[in-house]
Amino acid sequence: MTEIAVAEPIDPQPAAHRRRTYLLLAYLRPHWPAMLLGLLLGLLANAAGLATPLVTKWVLDTLGAGGSLSRPVTVLFALVVVGAGISLWQWMLMGGVAERVVLDARSGVIRRYFAARIDQLTRRPGGELVTRATSDPGLLHEASGSLVGLINGAVALVGTLVLMGTLDVVLLATTMVAVVVVAVLMGLLLPSIGRAQEAAQESVGRLGGALEGSLRAIRTVKASRAEQRQAGLITRHAEDSARHGIHAARRAATVWTISWTGIQLAVIVILGFGAARAERGLIEVSTLIAFLLYAFQLMGPISELTQNMTAMQAGIAAAGRLREIEAIAVEPGSRPTGQPAPAPAGPVGSESGDVVLTFQGVTARYAPGAAPAVRDIDLAIPRRGHTAIVGPSGAGKTTLFSLLLRFLEPERGRLLLYGRPYPEHTPAEIRGRLAYVEQEAPVVPGTIGDNLRFTHPDAADEELWAALRAVDLHDKVGSLDLGLDTPLSATTVSGGERQRIALARAVLRTPDVLLLDEATSQVDGLTEAAVGRCVRQRAGAGAVVTIAHRLSTVLDADQIVVMDRGRIRAVGDHVTLLRTDELYRDLVASLRIGTSGTSTAPGAGRTTGSGTLLVPLDRLPQE
Repeated sequence: MTEIAVAEPIDPQPAAHRRRTYLLLAYLRPHWPAMLLGLLLGLLANAAGLATPLVTKWVLDTLGAGGSLSRPVTVLFALVVVGAGISLWQWMLMGGVAERVVLDARSGVIRRYFAARIDQLTRRPGGELVTRATSDPGLLHEASGSLVGLINGAVALVGTLVLMGTLDVVLLATTMVAVVVVAVLMGLLLPSIGRAQEAAQESVGRLGGALEGSLRAIRTVKASRAEQRQAGLITRHAEDSARHGIHAARRAATVWTISWTGIQLAVIVILGFGAARAERGLIEVSTLIAFLLYAFQLMGPISELTQNMTAMQAGIAAAGRLREIEAIAVEPGSRPTGQPAPAPAGPVGSESGDVVLTFQGVTARYAPGAAPAVRDIDLAIPRRGHTAIVGPSGAGKTTLFSLLLRFLEPERGRLLLYGRPYPEHTPAEIRGRLAYVEQEAPVVPGTIGDNLRFTHPDAADEELWAALRAVDLHDKVGSLDLGLDTPLSATTVSGGERQRIALARAVLRTPDVLLLDEATSQVDGLTEAAVGRCVRQRAGAGAVVTIAHRLSTVLDADQIVVMDRGRIRAVGDHVTLLRTDELYRDLVASLRIGTSGTSTAPGAGRTTGSGTLLVPLDRLPQE
């Protein structure tokens, strides 16, 4: 069968613009009752405004006939007051709608971030993600009322033209020429405003990403004397955003100028034609005045249409960018609505099993088409004991942790928790059984107590002090004036102490598995010994898995896993691997770590605070 090729649209921009318009309407849809009320109030205000010139004509005709002005003036006053009250109500109502639309958009983006897969977030700069949650939803503020404003403006425009037609058809024809010219020019220029707004927001996102990264590495920037270079780089992003913003502002100014100038020219022409017709007696002077009032009043609907069309273009651009965030893949079983995950309740699977975590032929990669980060991983982690993972940089050690924490899904093979495959658990259930300390050991905003309770908000103070004691930090925190209420922004808390706080948070309540990514990277020798004691204590009650570049932290491990180029090269204890594996022996040699003895004879080496003997390279055991 011959396949019929479907031709692509010649210009895909209109279709894309329509899709983004539908996205904007999707953000507005939950608020349609309030928007409908706002539309009704706007129509009532327009009706009061449209009646004002006719009542003014009534006043002038009554004045010319010598009648009483009390009734027409009272009606005119009532129209003004009622119209103002209705307009105020509508303004406050639509202002509230706008804030709720922005809140919904920001809340949706924030929830999506925390429900998203790790790889979906890490591929974007942090500053750009912040911009998508702050700046982009802000553009929906004005756009939220643009639909109501467009309908009100269109009704007011049509109503004004109809009433002008009832006064004089010839003058109406003159007015219509100006309206058509303005409408055509606006239709040609408005789409470019939306494109410029979208480009400006993209530039703001790049600016935020570059600035966030530079500020995070500000010490390195200053130490490298790169302040001017980084400032220049980020300023270029700001200049790019300003250039697009200026382009959008110029287009908007052009649209506004055309609309105002067109109507003003129409008023001048109407005044000339009307005066000539009134001089010949074809229309009354009161009719000409009423018509001129409508002509001046015509500026209101046209200005409202122009302003709301401009706001809608910005909102359409923002809706398209926000939809990109909503398209981010979320973790399986996640709860993007912010519902709390259930707490784990006891071990799953067999209580008598000796293995808590199992890798079976696992291969994983971080992006389609990229080289596998790990491949053919077979590994069993006992329910109790210390498992250390070592290897050169890029060997795949952190990838194993990402798989265990379900930050990354395997491409092939499977992981088991207590004998049950990972897909049978939600990520929250798996992480409820694991405690994780990152290599950078980040802390969350707040006090020391807030950080310690981050995983277990209901923990008592006694539990917090026990966790601090486990990492040899209770004396330090106890000496602080505010104790557990000390903000972590305080300069009295060092980087190494922050890392121990992160470790204390992990051991607050004994997890099934404690994952430590280079837990001693920022601590001194004495604290390293304390961390080592903590690891041995926890290994007696559950599983401890450590990633270490400093092998002194894993010499006493029950099993050491040596990784290289994404594969497991060898598994064994320190003595066995030192004797049988060349790579492990090279890793040991690089840190001058021996295996036994406490001699302090000249040239024999020395003992570290953790009892590890450092010996010269030429005295290392050889195969």
